[in-house]
Amino acid sequence: MNLWVYPLLFLWTFIGLLISPLAFCFWKVITGWSGARIIRHFIWLYGRVWMLIVTPFVSFEIKGFDNHYRERTPCVYIINHLSFFDTFCMAMQPVSDIAFAVRAWPFRRLFWYTFFMRLARYLDVEELGFDESMEAAREIVVDGGSILFYPEGHRSRDGQLQRFYSGAFLLALKLELPLVPLCISGTDILLPPGTFRMHPATIRMHALAPVDPAAFSGPDAHVTMRKQVKELMARELEKMSR
Repeated sequence: MNLWVYPLLFLWTFIGLLISPLAFCFWKVITGWSGARIIRHFIWLYGRVWMLIVTPFVSFEIKGFDNHYRERTPCVYIINHLSFFDTFCMAMQPVSDIAFAVRAWPFRRLFWYTFFMRLARYLDVEELGFDESMEAAREIVVDGGSILFYPEGHRSRDGQLQRFYSGAFLLALKLELPLVPLCISGTDILLPPGTFRMHPATIRMHALAPVDPAAFSGPDAHVTMRKQVKELMARELEKMSR
């Protein structure tokens, strides 16, 4: 599996870098999209091809997307974090116009992706801080895009949900956006934290019903929202593990 996936992934990355300028011009002409939206779509396509590469060893299961994704409403997504390959699995979603809100380390350490993350207007929440991140997110939402957070801030080492940070919930409240919890499992089996050796796995992604921020009020609204959403996700992840 490792002898198959890694060489093809490196080859696909090289080809993607090589053809991206011409592909960008072509997409711009035929779609009229903003540059950031085009790059976010390219990142989604990159993930889709990665899914094809690993398909001989990995099966994918998605659930709960139908009703919400028919509306294509900008929203705030949150998802639990188990593995480096979680980001690649975002291509399991049927929409591509999603900007990630992440900590600083991907911008500093994944240098071969940094340029594209900047073009896609991904949010470096550590560098920007909350207020600047919110304004950048507002511009993305006005353009029709959505924002995705890993509320734990880092990968879980034991598969259990870790402490949630408040940024995603504050953003949903401030911008009055529905918050859609996503639950993912199996990526920690595919590529466990702390190793580069992959293993065959079944990866599942379940979308829960959107949470309406209008249902929460008061100075601690984001705290109440955060706790309730974490409980919903914990219950769903327990079902998925069974």
